[in-house]
Amino acid sequence: MRIIVDADPGIDDALALYYLRAQADTEIVAIGTVHGNVPVEQATANALRLVERLGLDVPVAMGAAKPLAQPLRTAEDVHGQDGLGGYAGDEAEVVRTDESAAEQIAGLARRNPGTLSLLAIGPLTNVALALQIEPRLPELLGKVVVMGGALNVPGNITSHAEANFWHDPEAADLVLAAGFEDLTIVGLDVTMASHAPQEWLDALPQDCYPRQILGFYADFYGSFLGKKGFVPHDPLAAAILTRPELASYHEDRFAIELTGRYTRGKIVADQRFLAPGSPFGRDVTPERTPAKYATEADHATFLDQLRHAVTQP
Repeated sequence: MRIIVDADPGIDDALALYYLRAQADTEIVAIGTVHGNVPVEQATANALRLVERLGLDVPVAMGAAKPLAQPLRTAEDVHGQDGLGGYAGDEAEVVRTDESAAEQIAGLARRNPGTLSLLAIGPLTNVALALQIEPRLPELLGKVVVMGGALNVPGNITSHAEANFWHDPEAADLVLAAGFEDLTIVGLDVTMASHAPQEWLDALPQDCYPRQILGFYADFYGSFLGKKGFVPHDPLAAAILTRPELASYHEDRFAIELTGRYTRGKIVADQRFLAPGSPFGRDVTPERTPAKYATEADHATFLDQLRHAVTQP
């Protein structure tokens, strides 16, 4: 599997890169960065650091600096001022490419039709912009896995919305409406249930870089969950992309709430059973292409895989 990664590194984004690097049948072909956990300049600097640390020979393109239609908001309280829990370190020697992340996605898809997958683990601004550059993107990309949403569970950044979708609801809705034939959404319904306990962290070697950056992240989650450990949102999305058998899915047509005072950024689906002849129409238009939403995951197997991945030399 050859993968374009679109991310906002970000501690759990870093873990997702560790996970992908450890899969023998997986190749990261490019990384794009976007606003979200930190401003895009910091996300790009972190992506370059991670590429260097992991020994990856891939282009890194800087993407969108702000959402399509709302002010920028970042999440240093979750990931630290440097986005990597205070352990970002020195700037990398490698440099980013000149093209934007959206141009990179569109260009790679055009040159490699049907052979590339996309893992989007930040706000979807770059993907939405890539759709404007190349409207055939849904036909040109293979699998697309998006980390975002809270369908049947509470949100995290608001009571109803998950952070990635809330950071750019218009972009998220454009992506869900674009017509991707093989789109999987990995939301809080499964990521929150994959909570890694303190014992998982304690089992990592003391000099393991992921253990260092996870300290800040675990403190954040421990401050409100009432239990020690952390939630590995982005690496679970990476795992489901490469090992879809890890999860079970609900297939439906999805949209993003754009106007609700309390629900802006929430993913929605019309889950009613409507018998033939029902006088009620569908809330989410039937013209939208169905997507898969992960509902359950094999959390124990995933956490074992993630531990293996982050402890590789």
